[in-house]
Amino acid sequence: MFLIDTDVLSALRKRQRSPKLISWIAGQRDADLFLCVITIAEIERGIAQAAKADPKFSEDLSRWLDRILEHYGDRILPFDLHAARRFGTLSARIGNDSPDLMIASIALDRGLTVATRNIRHFEPTGVATLDPMA
Repeated sequence: MFLIDTDVLSALRKRQRSPKLISWIAGQRDADLFLCVITIAEIERGIAQAAKADPKFSEDLSRWLDRILEHYGDRILPFDLHAARRFGTLSARIGNDSPDLMIASIALDRGLTVATRNIRHFEPTGVATLDPMA
């Protein structure tokens, strides 16, 4: 089962998607694919930033995110107390407080593999990773 990182979710939105990514996602059961609230926050930040420079693009992103939220529904995982405690420990040990550590904490707590292109961001956490475009 996989927790999809923001970069992979965003790559799925592109018109010219990676054939490897398309093949990988097509081979997965929906029930085995999860998002987390940290990814939603990162996308919302992007939507808000885009609104200043390109309101139409921002609106398109917002509609896309609405479809994602509907599709994933109860497969959007919270950043709960257990993940927060793990994040605090990881952050102190690794020496940073990036959103990727929050995503890793959620995945570690739930026994999920993080599907990401940013393998090196997650390596120090010990979470299982997979680059679906490799």
